[in-house]
Amino acid sequence: MEIAACRAEDLEVLERFMPSNSVDGHHGARFARQEAGGSTYLIPWLDGRPVGHAEVRWTGCEAPGVRAALPGCPEINGLAVWPESLRSQGIGTALVRTAERLARERGLGVIGLGVDDGNPRAAALYARLGYRPTVAYVDRWAYVDADGVRREQAEACVFLAKAL
Repeated sequence: MEIAACRAEDLEVLERFMPSNSVDGHHGARFARQEAGGSTYLIPWLDGRPVGHAEVRWTGCEAPGVRAALPGCPEINGLAVWPESLRSQGIGTALVRTAERLARERGLGVIGLGVDDGNPRAAALYARLGYRPTVAYVDRWAYVDADGVRREQAEACVFLAKAL
């Protein structure tokens, strides 16, 4: 497996193998943030196909409570391994370790990520990797459904942080 920063030519392949749940394209938005210098969009490749993603947002978590508690802390956002049959095979761990390495290379001493209260499997992984709970918050996001209707979502989460 190889993990690399997303390239423009990867976007079509990502949509084919891991379609965005929004017609306005989450992959494209993440790539645009990377191009603007605000993040690094990591893609793991296995046998020539993408098998997940994670965006390291250098600007941190957007939730005000997290920003107040951990100013300047970059966030690992949108970590996913796909298809589900590839989970628990080290891909998520490799994505987190790559994000940590990139943060250390930037001279940062901490990194964090959010996990929703209904995802104990991910929470267990992050705990094994040394992430500790810091602040509860509500993660809010929106997407545009197939009918062109903007849908807003909210989930109770905990932001976990790790000293590097």
